Amino acid sequence: MTGNHIPLEELSYCRKVRKWLDDRYGSQAEEVWRTVRENYNSFLAEMEDVGGRKNGHAQAIYGGLLIFALYTALPDQPPITELQDFVQNLFMAPFTRLGRIFDLNREFDMRLIDTVFQMTGKRDRKDARKYPAGFINVSEPYNEEHHASRYHFTQCPNAEFARKHDLLHVLPLLCNCDFFGIQEIHGQLIRRGTCENSTVCDYLVVGNRNPLVDEYETVTDEGGFLVSRIRKKKGERNCDEHDRNEEITDSGGKEC
Repeated sequence: MTGNHIPLEELSYCRKVRKWLDDRYGSQAEEVWRTVRENYNSFLAEMEDVGGRKNGHAQAIYGGLLIFALYTALPDQPPITELQDFVQNLFMAPFTRLGRIFDLNREFDMRLIDTVFQMTGKRDRKDARKYPAGFINVSEPYNEEHHASRYHFTQCPNAEFARKHDLLHVLPLLCNCDFFGIQEIHGQLIRRGTCENSTVCDYLVVGNRNPLVDEYETVTDEGGFLVSRIRKKKGERNCDEHDRNEEITDSGGKEC
């Protein structure tokens, strides 16, 4: 094992995961949990140094590792969709609580979350110099015209791990949570793709009453990822659609 990693027992998610196992598997739950622990420790032993608790995305990285360890331990290997509600509630509970007082339809709150994103980006880029296997964050300026905040990742350790371990079918459990989290603070995530199904994982965030929301629909792609697709206007050609979309959402799109 390299780096100062976080042991399984120190993850705050464990209690809820064990309860979920108890509810689903009853007397078999303890045996499944032992397998989860073995899987997690095995994954951890080959994991590159990402800074442990010092990494600003520690919960996302090690929480993701827990989900990979969990799914591979399940004896019935259920469809990924059966776990989505559980996983998003597990990871996005802070957004649910924040949504009681925070509303992205308010200009002040949009400006505030953009400030948070910018600060996070600076921290991420500092982390990346010390821990190059972690997230690579690219910040973008606040979009005054559309009242939109945006940034994107060009590298995601969860995607890299899933690719290495043939677990890309499990990765949507993590990525799709972002849509739910932003909805909990009265916003909408507009995402063209992730580090697995696109060149970047993009975050374009607006209030859920922003006119941009009506321009897009959220669909599930062939890999199980939630993605945003622009609603084609009647009589519009594909190139027209790309040009209309590129202005605000296309970080690394291809030429039409």
